[in-house]
Amino acid sequence: MRSTMSRRNWLKTSALLTGGASLLPGAFTTASANPLMLSSDTNTFHFREEEFALDVPKLKARLFANENPFGPSEKAKKAIQEALSTSYQYPFMMLRELGQKIADYEGVKAEQIMLSSGSSPILHGAALLFSRNGGNVISADPTYDDLLEKAEAIGAQVIKVPLTKEYKLDLDEMEKRVNDKTSLVYICNPNNPTATVVDTARLKAFCERVSQKTTIFIDEAYIDYLDNPRESSMMETMKKGKNIIIARTFSKLYGFAGLRVGYAVTSEDLVKKLSPYTVSWAGISATSGSAALVSYNDKEFLADALKKTIASKEYLYSVLKKEGYEYIPSSANFVMFPVNMDAERFTDEMMKRGVGVRPWQFAGKQWCRVSIGRMDEMQAFAEAFKQIS
Repeated sequence: MRSTMSRRNWLKTSALLTGGASLLPGAFTTASANPLMLSSDTNTFHFREEEFALDVPKLKARLFANENPFGPSEKAKKAIQEALSTSYQYPFMMLRELGQKIADYEGVKAEQIMLSSGSSPILHGAALLFSRNGGNVISADPTYDDLLEKAEAIGAQVIKVPLTKEYKLDLDEMEKRVNDKTSLVYICNPNNPTATVVDTARLKAFCERVSQKTTIFIDEAYIDYLDNPRESSMMETMKKGKNIIIARTFSKLYGFAGLRVGYAVTSEDLVKKLSPYTVSWAGISATSGSAALVSYNDKEFLADALKKTIASKEYLYSVLKKEGYEYIPSSANFVMFPVNMDAERFTDEMMKRGVGVRPWQFAGKQWCRVSIGRMDEMQAFAEAFKQIS
């Protein structure tokens, strides 16, 4: 049984937890008696809203969705309020301004920017565009599989390449798998769920070679958590005319997971090809767009959010070390570590104690992925973890 779930499928089930409600005991193991049911056909959770008990205990720590609990910024909140008075209008001009602002910063034309409500529409659009004629899509295993699941459902063959011993993308093996039927190579860097990042020089060289054979989709959702995002990005490689799509989102360090703003940067030709397959800017509300406009490249806010994230991450590292657990060093806002029991059972036990985390299984081990939360959430994790570790 495949134990990983796509972020979107997991978030659909997380409606149960919105506002801080937690699962009833045994939610992962006694599906028929609880609001969440695991389908043996799809290995994804389905929410039965009518069975949800309104008096379940509140969640102490929401650490399952890689959200930024420190955002959005005060500027963003103010912009949302100010945008309400004219929100009866389509935000044409404001979104054009946002696209131009991004283009100016990245040193590209505005026609090379595709705005969207988060990065999901772009991922889905790419799956449609590059899988409509079959072929194969190459990626890592495990990685963020939203695009991959859609591509497979459409009819493409998805070729998954296991990670290296350091739990990083195996670029050499991925390149070997490229053939004349490869329509797309998908790379998530930093990778989800492992939070590892590949060497920038090696990835640039990989992109320069492989983009001559097929399109490369670089998902940089977590790029802002790196020490120098601009140097680590593949943006400059794409600007050389390479066959590359770069996806970004405001959902992580900017704190926009619920506001839904993202974008792609690529060639004008690929924007034109991708546009018919995605909602693009039309999915962004006036309020969210206004918040993104004032938040984009807000260095002071981003630095503060990153500082808080690092502090919480270091605390989590100390907790794991104290309990004798190893972990994968993280380059994002989540941490993976192997657990000493079935991962779903571990997740269930943590949930009983008011802490939501994610289970995973790969490389012959059972894993837990913990999103980085506020310090009080990390302390709640520590308290629950010590009881079952």
